[in-house]
Amino acid sequence: MSVDEIVRIAGNGEGVTADGRHAPLAAPGDNLDGFGVLTPGPHHQMPPCRHFPKCGGCQIQHVDDTGIQTFIVDRIAGALASQQIDRPEMSVPALSPPRSRRRASLKAERFGKQVLIGFNEHETHTIVDMHECHVLAPELFALVAPLRGLMSLLLPPRKGKAEIWMTLADQGVDLLIEKVTVEGLAATEALTIFAQEHKLARLSVDEGHGAEPRWEPRPATVTFDGIAVPLPTAGFLQATADGEAMLVETVRAAVGDATTVADLFAGIGTFAVPLAANAKVYAAEGARASATALKAAAGMRQLPLFVEHRDLVRRPLTVTELDRFDAVVLDPPRAGAREQMTALAAASRVRRLAYVSCNPATFARDAKDLIAGGWVLERVVPVGQFRWSTHVELVGVFGRAAGHVPLQTGVQLDVRGWVKPA
Repeated sequence: MSVDEIVRIAGNGEGVTADGRHAPLAAPGDNLDGFGVLTPGPHHQMPPCRHFPKCGGCQIQHVDDTGIQTFIVDRIAGALASQQIDRPEMSVPALSPPRSRRRASLKAERFGKQVLIGFNEHETHTIVDMHECHVLAPELFALVAPLRGLMSLLLPPRKGKAEIWMTLADQGVDLLIEKVTVEGLAATEALTIFAQEHKLARLSVDEGHGAEPRWEPRPATVTFDGIAVPLPTAGFLQATADGEAMLVETVRAAVGDATTVADLFAGIGTFAVPLAANAKVYAAEGARASATALKAAAGMRQLPLFVEHRDLVRRPLTVTELDRFDAVVLDPPRAGAREQMTALAAASRVRRLAYVSCNPATFARDAKDLIAGGWVLERVVPVGQFRWSTHVELVGVFGRAAGHVPLQTGVQLDVRGWVKPA
């Protein structure tokens, strides 16, 4: 009987042999026989959580750290290869430690007197009732059990469902409960008592018309480089503090001594605020609440930081606008920044570019456009802040090719500074 070795982990977390056989819960170095029986290898470990593999919050708890680091690098290299991009210099990913995730979205559902709270099973709507978690920060996990009692008051008896967003702010946990109705004095008082007892930074409820804060004794903030920035309800924050620190360090090094920097898809200032310590920064962000929060922080501390509320998908920066900057930082959503590539790749005089991505596939697609426009992908820094997950975070560092001419021959601009179609 032939025995095949598992050589890599696929995108959904299953192991794959050299001839393409897939095996669930297999790690690199495991052996798979003809009957589908696995013999564990050197990178196979005992999953620490009782809910694995049923819970969809983790996909590769059975793989040791070395195997996970290899998976992250292979995932990025494979995405680049699919776009005919040679693998650049790539560091070994730093993995965030267990119990360090500082934001999460949990599902809640009531069945009679029982309330289930947790992540869904993989690719289903079935909730795995959470009684332990090895990825959530202790401050977040500590709320799961008491939330069952609160949700029993807010959810209707027959299959009431809700979504719970938790983010660790400077003042404590920012909690948002969606898809519930708060009716009556008892339910209203229960929210206040819960917030007080658990020292929440903020408690908000969305009954279908937008989030409404019900408890916020002090404005909720998050701090970047010593600067407190208002945190919008359920606002985006990098998954772990050490993952954020690695991303910021890499972006700072990529930007170097640039004196003018554009931060596109800036959020609430993860990169813009630290960069403003040494440069003039323009920050563009499409979410109004995030742009307003960053603008408030910049004004309060009088940072050299100009913030614009701007939809970069519908209105990307033009060539003329980009030419004002020495460096650009991009941190787009999973869909990437395709709409911005034409101006940035074909005609910009920008010399340095840091592209932060949570999707290797769209990063590689955009990198191909950049390289065609005269950029060089100098290195990729993977950041493993999604421990035991198949999600991958990275920073691509780009520089201009030697002898690059800012405006390519034959490229013409219209009156707005856009590249005219050929």
